Amino acid sequence: MAGTDMDPEVARGLFEEGATLVLLGVPEGTELGLDYKTWTLGPRFRGLKMIPPGLHFLHYCSANSNGAYSEIGPKMGLFLSLKPREVLVAHWNKREEDLEFSQDPEEAEHIRANLRELDGYLGPYPYDTLRKWVSLTDRLSQEVAIALQPLSGRVCAFSDVVPELNLTHTKDREEQNLPRNDQECQSMKEGLDKLPRMKQREGTELRFSNIPKQAYPPGATPAQITQYSMDRSYALNSVLESHYKEQPLNVLGELQFAFVCFLVGNVYEAFEHWKSLLALLCRSEEAMKERKDLYLGLIAVLYHQLGEIPPDFFVDIVSQNNYLTSTLQDFFQFASSPGVDGTLRKRAEKFKVHLTKKFRWDFDADLDECAPVVVELPEGVTVD
Repeated sequence: MAGTDMDPEVARGLFEEGATLVLLGVPEGTELGLDYKTWTLGPRFRGLKMIPPGLHFLHYCSANSNGAYSEIGPKMGLFLSLKPREVLVAHWNKREEDLEFSQDPEEAEHIRANLRELDGYLGPYPYDTLRKWVSLTDRLSQEVAIALQPLSGRVCAFSDVVPELNLTHTKDREEQNLPRNDQECQSMKEGLDKLPRMKQREGTELRFSNIPKQAYPPGATPAQITQYSMDRSYALNSVLESHYKEQPLNVLGELQFAFVCFLVGNVYEAFEHWKSLLALLCRSEEAMKERKDLYLGLIAVLYHQLGEIPPDFFVDIVSQNNYLTSTLQDFFQFASSPGVDGTLRKRAEKFKVHLTKKFRWDFDADLDECAPVVVELPEGVTVD
């Protein structure tokens, strides 16, 4: 683990005020990272020092050496909120291939008293990436991160799944009206139907806000249903009311949490939630008029997030069906409405110019302009 060049004054400040992560027994070859930097560990590694106080994301992939071959396991991670001069101790659990954080205050104090002896085995925090990390998490508080993190305390790149039903015997399948396993499949569909339905193991799920599938209030008229299907302010306000009633701007923290879990933690489910939450925010015209601070914050969050995604990434994932350009096109269209605050309108226009220059996206092109909006009416509601 190479040292990081930094200003001597900054180094002194971090040495005195910074937190320390003592990570004992982590196997050589393990890929371990903190925030925006990852290392392959050598035999002398015992942890990290001079960590700026605040929220951090520790992530790692276990390495299994099998003769000439070395296998890297799936990435796991967790958000940690570190206090000034805090010493946190964890031991590697070989069986679970995971870190176990010590709950013994005496052990932490013993290590604190012997930090000078450990110093040569501790890598310095990668200070050159701190500005980038802060720009990606400045809206994410410890409380929001803990509320969104799985109950297990680990963010996992691959879902830990178990069967929905324990169907050990043929009669169990028959009782559930499922096809028998002892007969040859006549079609692909029949084969797929025989596979067990899986669900995430309890406690391992990311606890994102639930975005309502129904975009309109109960008892809405056909005209209101059409309105709320185009302007998603009702659904956005439902999310804010349910999850962020006291501090609506914390929804931006959730957007940052999802982005970090995807970009650094490799969790695809988090990317899907990021897309859904972004679409909800960008397509809420009334909310844009009423919540200036939320949308000024959204522009700042997106500015930093889009700046971190490699350009070719858009070709591979984000630009599928022009997803991001069409979402942002709606945002810029709504942001230019007469009822929107002047400061927000100007900031949105500058952001649009920035993205057009950087990615050569054309937000003024007519994307499916003539395509009708498909609206699903509730049961029993008809349009004359």
